[in-house]
Amino acid sequence: MGSAAEWVPVDADIAALREAAKGCRGCELWEPATQVVFSAGNSHARLMLVGEQPGDVEDREGVPFVGPAGRLLQRAVEEAGADRGELYVTNAVKHFRFTLKGKRRIHATPDVSHIVACRPWLEAEIRRVDPRVVVCLGATAAKALLGTGFRVTKQRGILLDDQTTAGRRQVLATVHPSAVLRTRGDDHDVAYAALVADLRVAVEACR
Repeated sequence: MGSAAEWVPVDADIAALREAAKGCRGCELWEPATQVVFSAGNSHARLMLVGEQPGDVEDREGVPFVGPAGRLLQRAVEEAGADRGELYVTNAVKHFRFTLKGKRRIHATPDVSHIVACRPWLEAEIRRVDPRVVVCLGATAAKALLGTGFRVTKQRGILLDDQTTAGRRQVLATVHPSAVLRTRGDDHDVAYAALVADLRVAVEACR
């Protein structure tokens, strides 16, 4: 199983980590992707949001959460009482995994091997940013930080102590904003309100 560990510089700041990630060959996803998509936001944020992987728009622009799901997330974050400029946003997997359908690139969920390979980057980001709360957006992010047995559907919206920091940091899991986008009608409104409520728990915990 591959690992990004050899490409992660020791004691680097976020800018240096972002630059080093351009050369990462820890798994095979780098090759078909346009570029690595590392992170954005405040490198000293109290609240850190971790998604799954870049989407098609993010892969082309090189910035996380700038596509449709990112726009929904920004609106939800603001309704939860935070400014996106105060956040640090990243993904558990740094390259876009996709399948081709004609000329279209269709999102494909990362395998556990991709999550494991990319985990050294995420661990380095968390150490450097040192957030008070980390929000896992979706199952892939939750598996990266809370283990493969964690189920977002059963434990979403609950603040959990990060055992590695003696309770100084907390982790909360919720659905990925793309899941909210896929719902329709009244179900969409319910799903969106639930995402905002989960984010509000995290925002309040940072104060």
